[in-house]
Amino acid sequence: MPRSTALEIVFPPRALVLLTGLPGAGKSTLLDQLYGLRGDEPRPVLHDGTLVIDSRQARVRWARLLARLPRRGRSLVVHLAHTWRIVRSLPNGRPVVAHSRAAWPHLLYGFALLARLTGRQLHVIMLDVPAETAMAGQIARGRVVPEVTFDRHRRRWRVLLDRARTGALPPAHGVRVLDRPSADRLRRIVFERSR
Repeated sequence: MPRSTALEIVFPPRALVLLTGLPGAGKSTLLDQLYGLRGDEPRPVLHDGTLVIDSRQARVRWARLLARLPRRGRSLVVHLAHTWRIVRSLPNGRPVVAHSRAAWPHLLYGFALLARLTGRQLHVIMLDVPAETAMAGQIARGRVVPEVTFDRHRRRWRVLLDRARTGALPPAHGVRVLDRPSADRLRRIVFERSR
């Protein structure tokens, strides 16, 4: 699968677009760049008719609870709250762009099923950066994933990326792979109007 170098990516109306990548790859940074997010929003943001869902929103919303939990508990609460927000957004009819965990195939299958049940297509943008770049991103944001967890993400990510490059990434309708320079050049995600 060729890497994208486009300044704009166009999707069908009402598509669910999942932005994936290793922890620290720059998924939230890309959402900031495209949608003007500040990182302190407690809820999904509606931007020109598109619902934008970043995991930081769940982290901000549940900050008081998270402060009292151990690391694993914090991660679980954020993940569940974020996933629920994506699921809850699907029946509303708006296009959705959402940050997603890097390489959890069961989430892809689950979101694909929900997208189909709500009359949507699932599309995936894969932000592919070297592991060292992702680790530097984690350090810069002040939240570093434990080494064992990061290694697991890397192994799953490589498998997912290899499948995407051979066109064998079910069940997405489309997959775009962006390296960091391509992501930096991206200016807009556009959704076609319903006919």
